[in-house]
Amino acid sequence: MSLKSKKYTHSIKDDFLVSEEATEYNDSKKKSLYYHTPSFDIRLFNADAIDVLEKAMSESVDMIFADPPYFLSNNGITCNSGRMVLVNKGEWDKSRGFKENYEFVKKWLLLCQKVLKRDGTIWVSGTSHIIYSVGFAMQELGFKILNDIVWYKINPPPNLSCRYFTHSTETIIWAARDKASHHFFNYRLMKEMNSGKQMKNLWNILPPGKDEKKFGKHPTQKPLQLLDRIIKASTREGDLVLDPFCGSSTTGVAAIKNNRKYIGIDMSEEYLSLSVKRIQEAINSKEESLFKR
Repeated sequence: MSLKSKKYTHSIKDDFLVSEEATEYNDSKKKSLYYHTPSFDIRLFNADAIDVLEKAMSESVDMIFADPPYFLSNNGITCNSGRMVLVNKGEWDKSRGFKENYEFVKKWLLLCQKVLKRDGTIWVSGTSHIIYSVGFAMQELGFKILNDIVWYKINPPPNLSCRYFTHSTETIIWAARDKASHHFFNYRLMKEMNSGKQMKNLWNILPPGKDEKKFGKHPTQKPLQLLDRIIKASTREGDLVLDPFCGSSTTGVAAIKNNRKYIGIDMSEEYLSLSVKRIQEAINSKEESLFKR
């Protein structure tokens, strides 16, 4: 069995921007549907997340994973494969100043809150450059913060300046849409995955290996193991997962692996092209496993 996945140059109809029943498409200069695989309900948008989410249907998404700009591209240095390199990721990651950064964070979080279903949840990753703004904005907007996950990056790169502790963690905030939400948590599976013990909020997970970057590299790519755990913990099979800053779509690969639907949004066609390659490989692998049954 082979899928006829398509890369689109036209755009999705506004009413269907984040609808599971999307079947009809119209031309638009602003909302570009880049890729669509109807059989697996996978969609990628080449657009600004805010532009897409402003037109999206309310209460249409079960879970969101957001890996937003950290605003750390300030000409600092880091270590990459034993070499000193700049931390700069791109124009999209440059700070606009505290106030403008915060307004951006609050704006996209408000729109994510709008598209989440009543009992839906959101996960947001970040370093100290952005995560405190995210947490404060969540409290202002009325999210219910459920956990802060500490992702410990095993074997992190050394701190070359020798003026700070080695950066080896990221924080991931898990929150429900509001105080009245009855969020889903797959407690039994998480306990099973942790050798029969309650899973703690400290997760030791290696950064992405070479195999996860064989189609190309994204500067802030997350490991598949991280997204696999997040999706298993907070969604059911058939749920719709949204990633508004999808990059190379690790979220999408994890969604396919776990039989979830997926919508990814990114402004970079380069990274969306990388997403398509990874998604298509995941789909092919899924098809092969289904064929063998």
